[in-house]
Amino acid sequence: MMDSFARSDWRTLAFLAAIVLAADQATKYAVEQFMPIGPPRVLIPGVLNLVHTSNPGVAFGLLADSPTPWLGQLLIFFSVAVIALLVWLLFTGRAGGWLGECGLALILGGAAGNVLDRALRHSVTDFVDFHLGSHHWYTFNVADSAIVLGAGLVILQLLRDAQHPTRERA
Repeated sequence: MMDSFARSDWRTLAFLAAIVLAADQATKYAVEQFMPIGPPRVLIPGVLNLVHTSNPGVAFGLLADSPTPWLGQLLIFFSVAVIALLVWLLFTGRAGGWLGECGLALILGGAAGNVLDRALRHSVTDFVDFHLGSHHWYTFNVADSAIVLGAGLVILQLLRDAQHPTRERA
């Protein structure tokens, strides 16, 4: 059974990934230029702050305090390997249906944004501080948002495919 959405052209997917990368780098640049590291700026009281932080670790600040001198290079290596895999999946049409392709393009753009930070600054700039009252989520950026949204689209594609088996699987 054909996917109800037409498969995307790889150039469209590359453009989507490039838009995410550009938006991520532009917002990080603005935060780095116009906001000092430190106290947050309240945007929506009790819900949303803007705060300039730097994360040398991985997601959620894991390994941020690691004394391992080669951690940064290891993170860059694995990130580049994941980016290469995503490019291959998208370019060869092995990313699944339309939702999966868009999801992987979002993940690709986000991963490229964060690996660029690691390569140039040795840490990732985060600035969105979402919270409900005193319950704060980890500070994140546009790249992180794109990765989470992309993962959600990939999961939706997988759930959709599981509900509609192809002839080969039937």
